[in-house]
Amino acid sequence: MNEWEWQLLEDKTIVDHVIISDVEVRTGDRVRLLPRKGGDILDIALQGQIATIESIEQDYEGKSHLSVVLDEDPGRDLGLLRQPGHRFFFDASEVEPLLKEEQRQKETAPKPRILVAGIGNIFLGDDGFGVEVAQQLSRSGLPALVRVADFGIRGLDLAYALQDGYETTILIDAFPNGQAPGTVSVVEPDLDDPAASLSEGTFLEPHAMNPMNVLRMATAMHGKLKRIVLVGCEPATLGGEEGKMGLSEPVQAAVREAMRVVENLVEKTLHEGPENRTN
Repeated sequence: MNEWEWQLLEDKTIVDHVIISDVEVRTGDRVRLLPRKGGDILDIALQGQIATIESIEQDYEGKSHLSVVLDEDPGRDLGLLRQPGHRFFFDASEVEPLLKEEQRQKETAPKPRILVAGIGNIFLGDDGFGVEVAQQLSRSGLPALVRVADFGIRGLDLAYALQDGYETTILIDAFPNGQAPGTVSVVEPDLDDPAASLSEGTFLEPHAMNPMNVLRMATAMHGKLKRIVLVGCEPATLGGEEGKMGLSEPVQAAVREAMRVVENLVEKTLHEGPENRTN
């Protein structure tokens, strides 16, 4: 259900539960999204996703509607800081209650210690490097203590995610560093003075997701950043051509190398633990 359709509904009443498939569902319960057929591309993307119910409302016709937040949404744990765009609205007929065993999975799952964040714009050639690496890593079977997310150009979402207390955050991006195209490098900035270790000119501006700006934003939100590692790749072109998808040959070849670097960082971080690591 589109947000504008939701806003057209009048005389909405908050209710504490709704019956779906003979199951009583309440705020805070988790459901599987099953958007109606014939929807747009967003409905296709949300098909089968797991979400948590934020509110249940009933319109003047007695029809129930649910406001939900995706379990994998970067802003899902931010309370009042959550942005409106992170909510999705569905009819009760478009969701499926999870089994009790599935409901408990979120409660028992360990909290991730490491965030791996892909950054970039897939419509600007080599600028999509971080996105490609993150997408491939999400299918590589990293440990449950690692959360892999494609943040694309959503700098605000990443700044919010950095408030979640990860021990280590690995940012993956394309940035020119005066090396041969396809060269993968690792930088660990001094969080007390990131400008001293990261030049403003190091990062591409077209995707509006400069990691320096994100770090400043996250710090301004009073989040205590623990450890940030940047894994970058030298692009063949600075931002590519508007509307051009796909990585250049040397940068595409560097995806596997970047994955190996991230996997090694993850293994080392989990093995050492924060108490044994020295920076």
